[in-house]
Amino acid sequence: MRKKGPLREAEDFEALPGFGVRAAVGGDEVLIGTRKLMQQSSVTVGSAGDEMAAFEKEGKTAMLISIGGKYAGMIAVSDTVKETSKDAIKRMHDLGLEVAMLTGDNQQTAEAIGQQVRIDRVIAEVVPEQKAEEIKKIQDQGKKVAMVGDGINDAPALAVANIGMAMGTGTDVAIEAADITLMRGDLHSVADSVQLSTKTIRNIKQNLFFAFFYNTASIPIAAAGLLAPWVAGAAMAFSSVSVVLNALRLQWLKLSR
Repeated sequence: MRKKGPLREAEDFEALPGFGVRAAVGGDEVLIGTRKLMQQSSVTVGSAGDEMAAFEKEGKTAMLISIGGKYAGMIAVSDTVKETSKDAIKRMHDLGLEVAMLTGDNQQTAEAIGQQVRIDRVIAEVVPEQKAEEIKKIQDQGKKVAMVGDGINDAPALAVANIGMAMGTGTDVAIEAADITLMRGDLHSVADSVQLSTKTIRNIKQNLFFAFFYNTASIPIAAAGLLAPWVAGAAMAFSSVSVVLNALRLQWLKLSR
């Protein structure tokens, strides 16, 4: 049964990060959000908790609604997992990375999504400030953390992580807080950046070898008076050419997909 009526304007709207929203409509306080929000506001939801748990097991986020301090209904929404996400996470595993999901969603909902894409660790029901704290806990274990986010709520965690990666499709605040901006809103971009960074570091080490090898090998020969000046000049030039050519190889790097 569908009911239609005039839409009333909300007043005194307030966003409650990690909990939901609060507003006044027609003189009544309206709350939309989590169980915790209802508990804090002394709203009894009754048997709605069982229905909410059923939605969460399906990977949906259920939001409770109260009007005037009384339970009024529920909204269930679900995020569609991108087709590329599972393959991208597998690539990260192949690169030796541990993948964790840090979210403010309900634990059951988060775990359902995590199982779909085979995430190693799920940290759920955290508010924006707690995201940064969770990253610090991982860092205290001696691990390096790369945080990937796209929203305002992710900004504190992006700033705390060893490397912050912001999706180019995200908010300006997240992009400003991050070290790297990924141009595509696709997790393959994360795997691409890690793979490219690894190859670049390896290339730098090779270039250092080429830069020092010729000079180091030539010094004792030149000290003995056995190295002609033109040979020394040619060796120096060849050293520079070797470094440049080796660096240019990165243009033809093929990223695994």
